[in-house]
Amino acid sequence: MRTLCSSTLISEAMVIGFAALVAMRLSHVSAATLWSVSGAAMLLCVLLCGVLSRRGAVTIGWALQIALIASGTIVGMMYPLGVIFAGLWWASVHYGRKIDVIKAARAAAPEAAAQA
Repeated sequence: MRTLCSSTLISEAMVIGFAALVAMRLSHVSAATLWSVSGAAMLLCVLLCGVLSRRGAVTIGWALQIALIASGTIVGMMYPLGVIFAGLWWASVHYGRKIDVIKAARAAAPEAAAQA
């Protein structure tokens, strides 16, 4: 799960950075506020990659997805991009957990055969 979720979060951090550049030209929000919020979101994406195995990390990831969708109020194109990334986050979590179960089963199979 970590690999899939991390790749989604790193891609999301890049999109947030590009969206901040667009928002500087298209919105009335000050550059300091814009980069403070965007920088914090980008930093959260990167830091979240390191703690994905901890409890509550996926929930924080979902909160980040909601914030990305809400950023559409500043840059309209972020509504569809936020929905796309929320779908990618769901797929990363859902299929990542399935992959983890399969890997655990494959790792346990040789041990079970050796004991028999």
